Amino acid sequence: MMSRTAPFLVAAGLVLGLPHEPAAHAEGLDMSHGEAVRLFWKNEEIYDRNAQTVTLTGGARAVRGDVTVDADTLIGYLRKKTPPPGQPAPPPPADNSQSGGGADPMGGSLELYRIEARGHVHIYNQTDQGWGDHALYDMDQAVMVMTGKHLKLTTPQDVLTARDVMEYHSRTRMSVGRGDATVTTNDGKQVKADVLVSFSKPEAPPPAGQPQQASQNDAAGPLGGGSSKLDRAYGWGHVVLRTQTQTATGDRGVYMFDTQIARLVGHVHVTQGQNQNNGSQAIVNMKTGIATMLPGTDSPIQGLVVPNEAAPK
Repeated sequence: MMSRTAPFLVAAGLVLGLPHEPAAHAEGLDMSHGEAVRLFWKNEEIYDRNAQTVTLTGGARAVRGDVTVDADTLIGYLRKKTPPPGQPAPPPPADNSQSGGGADPMGGSLELYRIEARGHVHIYNQTDQGWGDHALYDMDQAVMVMTGKHLKLTTPQDVLTARDVMEYHSRTRMSVGRGDATVTTNDGKQVKADVLVSFSKPEAPPPAGQPQQASQNDAAGPLGGGSSKLDRAYGWGHVVLRTQTQTATGDRGVYMFDTQIARLVGHVHVTQGQNQNNGSQAIVNMKTGIATMLPGTDSPIQGLVVPNEAAPK
């Protein structure tokens, strides 16, 4: 159902359509490229002039490019559109309220600068998907924050989960998981920490002879397709690295996904079967299963070797 407030949404740069109207192609979940946001809903649309918000209920969808956000309720936050630097502000529209002309009640064109999703949030594109109970996307900062139970983000290469909060900072290609955060790769390797910060790789340059298609925000969004392949991850607090045969723990660490090499620092324990080595630092090659303990200033290297421990096959 579309109410009388539809002219205000169109003024905000929002394109309204039928529930099954196809979306145009674009980049990942970075909604800060200036493209129109298409909104769809099943029940009510509520425009709050004082709060400058529009609320869509009963199951709603926001589409920008190839990224879709589904939720029980979507809230769009609106504001006056400021002119580009060096250009004068547009003149205020004529007051035609007496004739019912539907003038913009804010005295100028509107723009959507924030989207809030509540209840059964599902955000996805052609390759990646994310789930949560609540999500907030700030278009100015190109930052998404998702909260709720069973937070999860899947890509073709790995799965990221967190207990408390999941963030994505598009411009720096940084993902943050807070509270029992875990990255699990397709081959079963796992990185876990109280706080896990991972960075994805930048987009590959075009082949020689082809122009670079740059935009004001070149970084892909949290669902950025091929460019969402992880480059490195930093962990703080109860860091755990797991392979099929080995577990390594420490206070903090960094893991490089290409080389599959990690460095752990602080109260390091490396366990394989019943064998265990303890120390201050360690370099762990999760591809070969070889861990190198490094000397530290706070404690010597210690180890426990069980005779006749079967070698992994």
